Amino acid sequence: MTIVHKAGNIHKNSNGLRRWALANTPENPAYVPLEAEPQIPIEEINITDIGTEFFEEVRESYKQDKNCHILTSLLDKDCKDTSLVNTLDEVWKNSYS
Repeated sequence: MTIVHKAGNIHKNSNGLRRWALANTPENPAYVPLEAEPQIPIEEINITDIGTEFFEEVRESYKQDKNCHILTSLLDKDCKDTSLVNTLDEVWKNSYS
């Protein structure tokens, strides 16, 4: 393809590189159909639909697990409590540090 410059106001928009691309629709002579992607259903949970019982059950399960209870206590504090960190099991302590 060769682009030839033509001087004058009448030919200002004749540059093929500055034209908008045509939409990929069946009306376009260069139309290429896109492959249809499989539709994957998304299961949705609305947080307002979850009752307070669920959150209370989660809190209780954290209290029953020693390490989870210590971690939630550590996260509630503004400063790092090393004595509380030392009560964690070794694997949890290494992950927290």
